[in-house]
Amino acid sequence: MTKMAGESNCPRPDAHPLHMSKVAVGCASVDTLERRQAQRIADGAVPVVTRFMPKRADELVGGSLYWIVKHRIAARQAILGFDVRPQDRRTIIRLSPALVRVAAVPRRAHQGWRYLAAGDCPPDLGGDARGDDLPATLMAELSALFLL
Repeated sequence: MTKMAGESNCPRPDAHPLHMSKVAVGCASVDTLERRQAQRIADGAVPVVTRFMPKRADELVGGSLYWIVKHRIAARQAILGFDVRPQDRRTIIRLSPALVRVAAVPRRAHQGWRYLAAGDCPPDLGGDARGDDLPATLMAELSALFLL
């Protein structure tokens, strides 16, 4: 069972009404998450295995999975679709390889994933985000400290 998203690999957070959040277990920074995701790319997507298929999976395709790093939402990846792993019936969330950093928002850790409404999503960094007029090195340091 495969569900596909539209043309865009990385939709704007407000382009779809439903998203999800998940803790990036074992990742001390967004850079660590980015390296981990780059190593896992298969068939143009990053697979993330979870125990159950979300009941609202159809609404999530085209939305984003927001990653929680060190108790802050810090990045997102577009949800391309869902598959079921035949050997154990676990769900595979297929994500876009593009990891988009977002303005850090405090979030308590949780197990599994949680739905996230579009109105609760932080804005992407870059474009119209705060700090665009800062030097790149300073912006990188502030972002690493989750101050942007």
